[in-house]
Parts: sequence; C-alpha cells; structure tokens
Amino acid sequence: MAKSVQAPKVPEIITELTENNFFFRGMDPDALQNWLDPAELITEKLYSSRPIYTAFRPNHNLEFLYVLLAGGPVIVRSTPLDRILAITYMGSCFGMRNLPVGFGQVSRSFPSLVEAYKTTDVLKIPVATVQRIYDQSADFRDRYNLSFELREKFQYHLLNCSTYPPQAVASLLRALIYQERSLANQPQSDGVFSFDLPVDIIAHACQLNHRTVEQVLKGMTKVELIKTEKSAEGQGDLIHVLNPEGLKEVYSATRDKVAWWPLR
Repeated sequence: MAKSVQAPKVPEIITELTENNFFFRGMDPDALQNWLDPAELITEKLYSSRPIYTAFRPNHNLEFLYVLLAGGPVIVRSTPLDRILAITYMGSCFGMRNLPVGFGQVSRSFPSLVEAYKTTDVLKIPVATVQRIYDQSADFRDRYNLSFELREKFQYHLLNCSTYPPQAVASLLRALIYQERSLANQPQSDGVFSFDLPVDIIAHACQLNHRTVEQVLKGMTKVELIKTEKSAEGQGDLIHVLNPEGLKEVYSATRDKVAWWPLR
C-alpha cells in the first residue's frame, strides 16, 4: 500500500499575510506562495524616531514594499512645516507611492520623512515580487490601487482641518476612521474605533500645540465622544472613539456649535 504524502505546510508568514493584512487578506495561501517566495522576504525591526527613508526623492524609487507586522504606527512627516501627513497602522502597508508599480509610477509629491513613531516590526517585499503579484492577482491589484485613493482622502481630511481646535482634532479622527474602515481593520465588534494616537501626533497633524490638544481630548471625553486609555507602554496614547456619528457633527461644526469648547 502506497504511503500518503503529506502536503507541505504553508509558511507562517504567508498565513500571517492572508489572515491579517488588507493587501493579502482572504487570498489563497497556496496561490500567494507561488507568487511570493518566503525566501525573498526580509523582516526588520524599525526603532522609534529613526528615519526609514525619505519619500518622493526626485528620480528615486524604493526597493521594497513595507508590511506592518507589529508595533507602530509609522508616520509621514513633511518638511519644513514638520506636519504629519499620513499614519499607518498594523494591517496595512506603506511605501506604495514610491514604487514603480501601478499609480506609483506617476504619484509624486514633495520630499517627506517616513519614520516609525514607535518600535515597529515590518516585512519587506522586493519590488519585483510586488509587480508579479500586481500583474497576476486582481484582488491585490484592486487593494493596492485603493491604497492610493485612501492616502489622498486622508490628506483631504487634513486640508479641512480648520484652526478651530475641536474641528481640527475631529478632522484627524474622521480621517483615521475612514481609512481603517476602508481597510477592514476596524471597527471592533462593539462598534468602537481604537487608535494608538499620542498627543504629539495629533498636534503635528492638526498644527495645534500640545496643551490645546489635551484640552480638546478632555472635552471630547466629557461628552462621551471618546475614551482615553493607557497603552501597553504605560503612556496615555490609546483613543477609543465611542460615538463616530457625534464626532461627525464636531467635524462639520462652526465655532458656535460645539458647546463643550469654552474658547471662542
């Protein structure tokens, strides 16, 4: 009697991608393994406040697509205004706009610093592999192209970020809600959106000082729009959005419509 041959196990990293990353979620692990050789992949730990690369350098493309595996977030910081223009959490990727793949061939902006705001574990996929999957997988191609749209819409929210502090902070939170909902990463089962979002990130994204941000968060907490909580690192960085619809009202408000904000 012939012995049965056990099929080779799918590498753990392939399972991680197909279960937990928007770009690959739900794809057939065996098919993905045919397109993506685990031996070509590189894992790397990125340390906080250290540059990863400078985006949009003239006539310069990246060599890898970066997949967030743990930690983060990763931010894009513009210069010379030192404004945060993009925030990437686990479940997504970054670097697309600097790869010669899809819209990355024409998507260009001003040089901006990309850095891990907190220690982050990433998987680096070579550009040739990204192009191969892009050419052969319609699902990956659609999601990859959607990522460009989401970046533009994130910045659109920030452009609507007025100097009125409640609306400014609400603009950033609405941008993150739209982004993470589109990536199918959130909300959680109870309908709450949770973000690791330090006051410093909010201040640099909204162009507000840290004290003003703290006062806005205090007001939003008082009227139960959000709840803040200490992160695993022991800092008060977690923001839970309890009432996204109520937050939308603040986002579209004018100066006389936010009763809990004392300054006019």
